[in-house]
Amino acid sequence: MTYGFLRSRRREELGVTTTAVFTEIGYEVSDGVATVTLDRPDRLNAFTTAMGRELVAAFDRTDADDAVRVVVLTGAGRAFCAGADLGGGAATFDDSAAGADGTIDGIPRDVGGIVVLRIAASRKPVIAAVNGVAAGVGATMTLPADIRIAADGARFGFVFARRGIAPDGASSWFLPRIVGISRAMEWVTTGRVFGADEALAGGLVSRVVPTGELSEAVRGVAAEIVEHTSPVSVALTRRMLWSMLDAPSPWDAHRLDTRVISALGRGPDAAEGVTSFLEKRPPHFTARLEDYLGLVPGWPEPPDDVVPGGPGTDA
Repeated sequence: MTYGFLRSRRREELGVTTTAVFTEIGYEVSDGVATVTLDRPDRLNAFTTAMGRELVAAFDRTDADDAVRVVVLTGAGRAFCAGADLGGGAATFDDSAAGADGTIDGIPRDVGGIVVLRIAASRKPVIAAVNGVAAGVGATMTLPADIRIAADGARFGFVFARRGIAPDGASSWFLPRIVGISRAMEWVTTGRVFGADEALAGGLVSRVVPTGELSEAVRGVAAEIVEHTSPVSVALTRRMLWSMLDAPSPWDAHRLDTRVISALGRGPDAAEGVTSFLEKRPPHFTARLEDYLGLVPGWPEPPDDVVPGGPGTDA
């Protein structure tokens, strides 16, 4: 099930590819866009360990598929993700029997963090289409997305303190960098749920649209990327912005800019970008990302105290 992204035309006409491998998420590719859908609508897409593993596998797949230019992450039904599945009752957050997904410093890893770090390491730009409530891990899961667009009925909640736990998903790193420390502190210390307008005012999302227009708005942004930009330029620019968040000086950015601009300027995509503009036609970019990956630091590799888990859990 997909939240409206493929409803405007018949799937056969779009050349949609689907797989039946996943049970808790949907995965579809159409026109260069992979739509990854949290698909437990009867549970408001509550997060499970199985869902986390499937999300990691889905982002492995989007990275490996040259036909995918953009990834959209959304939820089925009326929620994005209402948080962790609380079906385990009071023992929901007890990790004493965990560890199959790896450990860090000997402690079972936070599965939400595994997912978030995998999304952050994506080679393709990620758009979070927040169609409804995004609470707990549902809120932190949106933070590594490059673009967050919310329906006007969406609600957000970093509710961890109200459940007697701490924020997950490396959100103590991501959230203050996105919205600033004061706003982040208010949201995490109160644990209150807030609406899309407050999320927009705080910089958590880049725009809010009527619920019925969310799919069209997201498709429009994705199409701008797919149809008009160089995959290599987008991938490297994404890496540049993330890697410069903690740079001590603008000189570090200047050094990196100089190196990347020089390399890309000698490549086929720069020539095609200028030529297609002068000829007033759509560009056809042919550069290969693998030829340029060494120019920009990638997402940091796991430190030595991280012990990987089973297949589909490394991030």
